[in-house]
Amino acid sequence: MITRWGAAIDRECPLPEYPRPQLMRNNWKCLNGIWEYAICNSENEPGKYDGEIIVPFSPESLLSEVNRQLLPGQTLWYRRELKLNPKKPGERSLIHFGAVDQYCTVYINGKAAGHHEGGYFPFSFDITDLVREGVNVLTVAARDDSETGIQAYGKQKLSPGGIWYTAQSGIWQTVWVETVPEQFIQTIKITPDYDAEKVKISLQFSQKNIPEARVVIYSGESKIAESYTEDGNSIVPLPGFKPWSPDDPFLYTVKITAGEDTIESYFGMRKFGIVRDEQGYPRLGLNGKPIFHSGLLDQGYWSDGLYTPPSDDAMIWEIGELKKLGFNMLRKHIKIEPLRWYYHCDRLGMLVWQDFVSGGGPYGKFVTQYLPFVGIHISDTGGAAGFGRRNKDGRTVFTRDMARTVDLLYNTVSLSVWVPFNEGWGQFEARRIMNELLAMDNTRLIDHASGYHDQGCGDFKSYHVYYKPFRMKADKRRDNYHDARIQALTEFGGYSCPTPGHMASDKLFGYRMYHNKAELTEAINKLYTKEVIPKKAKGLSAAIYTQVSDVEEEINGLFTFDRAELKPEASVLSSINAILKKPS
Repeated sequence: MITRWGAAIDRECPLPEYPRPQLMRNNWKCLNGIWEYAICNSENEPGKYDGEIIVPFSPESLLSEVNRQLLPGQTLWYRRELKLNPKKPGERSLIHFGAVDQYCTVYINGKAAGHHEGGYFPFSFDITDLVREGVNVLTVAARDDSETGIQAYGKQKLSPGGIWYTAQSGIWQTVWVETVPEQFIQTIKITPDYDAEKVKISLQFSQKNIPEARVVIYSGESKIAESYTEDGNSIVPLPGFKPWSPDDPFLYTVKITAGEDTIESYFGMRKFGIVRDEQGYPRLGLNGKPIFHSGLLDQGYWSDGLYTPPSDDAMIWEIGELKKLGFNMLRKHIKIEPLRWYYHCDRLGMLVWQDFVSGGGPYGKFVTQYLPFVGIHISDTGGAAGFGRRNKDGRTVFTRDMARTVDLLYNTVSLSVWVPFNEGWGQFEARRIMNELLAMDNTRLIDHASGYHDQGCGDFKSYHVYYKPFRMKADKRRDNYHDARIQALTEFGGYSCPTPGHMASDKLFGYRMYHNKAELTEAINKLYTKEVIPKKAKGLSAAIYTQVSDVEEEINGLFTFDRAELKPEASVLSSINAILKKPS
């Protein structure tokens, strides 16, 4: 099914917006659009390509105009011409990829520019010495083992069905080139210090000699602060700053000049933590005050682009519609989005819980389904086969990707909670992982084992409840990190309703089936009224309903897969959220 945004894409350059909103430059060129492609059973570049593909949509998606599945052992080749503007002496040319699933090698005029592993993370190569005047040839070779290898794959399956979805491969985020000076800013790290009324800005550069950088902060068009870095760091006072919140998502603009390089970024002043209410219950805190997180599980799949949103406007529309329904949080489930999605959450005011992308496997039903259903949690330190983490290399990849995820999303203003493991999928040593994560980022909370196989640590007592009534249990942690943990219903609902004309499959999956809009609306209202809202007074601090939209066979979304229809009544959802978010 094609969405209304997919129907309107520009094949010559879809998703043309600058893809990295917190490290923006002016001198760049988008390479999205029509490339050649070929799928080969060998690693050698073919003499003849199979046809055209629309980048950055994966070949499995409708919007790629390919509709072919890349299989383990095959190589997906891309090719296009590359013309660059003349450079000044000392300037460098960088090629950037938002994400390529799972392995890729990039070539310029037949010479390798570099290799990358991991399907969810951006990378770049300096191609200055490989390009020539006039026309160049850019080729990319991609391989993808999907769930059969050691890389993270999330909800992707080569044989999809139920809660598992079509596997993706190859380029699925924006490709672009930009011109930079010899010495340029590689990364920016922004840490708001809410209590001290300051913001710390840390820069890393392409060369070892660190230049002084001028940092200017703007509120709207007004310059409000200026500072200079020392060894790449600057702490800028912001007395009387304007805080960020979902109700008032105010962002500051930052412009930084270092030598010949100039970038633009942004940040918001906010503080996440745990606060106690008048009854003594631990609550999610924002800027020192309790806030109830009423959210949705968000798979991040689209009916036409699959892993890739069809357009910037599609992302903006979806986040905006969910805000109108009263939700203030999305749990990004087992996927990392393009950076512009997080930017829109920041500027529109949508809190984010970020899952790490799962890997490993196969997962044992006894460990990931049967034991949790009867409330039994087991240790994850003994290498139990049911967790799917026997492979040492796979565990190493997970810890590598954890550091990459934190580095990539650290500056996201709206990101309030990290979720390392979900329902035991690929889980191992969650207590150690939590401590390593806390050392990387102590500005956010951690749901160390969402739903199942709680190891008695982290900030949450986390429940996934389907098929049976939701009952909270008193929680006392076995460590001294805090006295007790936040009570959070981190998955529930999953109520399904077929919507003729808006379904991608004749096979239908859902936790409970309803026949029409009225039945579905009544059931959701009853679920919240009986099971969720009364628990708020007893300490419940978050509720995450499953889910934003249908995905393939799974038809338990509030929206249909093509986002054409909202299945329950909007007014009922808005009323529920108004009650949940009302200050206690």
